[in-house]
Amino acid sequence: MKIGLFFGSFNPIHVGHLIVANVMATTTDLDQVWFIVSPQNPFKKNKSLLHEFDRLDMVEKAIQDNPLFRVSNIEFSMPKPSYTIDTLIRLQEKHPNYEFKLIIGGDNLAQFPNWKNADKILEYFGLYVYPRPNSEPSDLEKHPNVQLVKAPSLDISATFIRDCIKNGQPIRYMVPEEVEEYIQRKKFYL
Repeated sequence: MKIGLFFGSFNPIHVGHLIVANVMATTTDLDQVWFIVSPQNPFKKNKSLLHEFDRLDMVEKAIQDNPLFRVSNIEFSMPKPSYTIDTLIRLQEKHPNYEFKLIIGGDNLAQFPNWKNADKILEYFGLYVYPRPNSEPSDLEKHPNVQLVKAPSLDISATFIRDCIKNGQPIRYMVPEEVEEYIQRKKFYL
């Protein structure tokens, strides 16, 4: 099986994430997309980050009806901050018969050489890259282990959604209904 790994804080997961994952699972040679909930991104500050188990619950609610999607908490038991290469190696050890590919946005491609062991990720795993607004061009677009995937370019962010919640504005249609209900019930991001 060929698995696309979609890493993120998913704080909260939103329709942009789901649309990209669905395009990856249905228009490429990937058999499934796994959402890897990251406890802490080494490049992001931690101030408005919900607890990792709450974010995992939201992803589970968002993907429960799609057999092409799975969610993983593999990084929860790893040293923090977790680095993608370490997670990839751990997953490969756990699932030696699976082939893993890393899904990233075009906005991350230009910065990708700064990632820990970026050359090893490219060599042993490879990248599936979806378009993002304001992405800088990258020489990596021509790399043989980089596949550019056509997908809608959605300028929706978890930050925007959190700001809407703080300001008492609706988030309907930006997150799945189950996620919206969960956020309201738990009073997240207020």
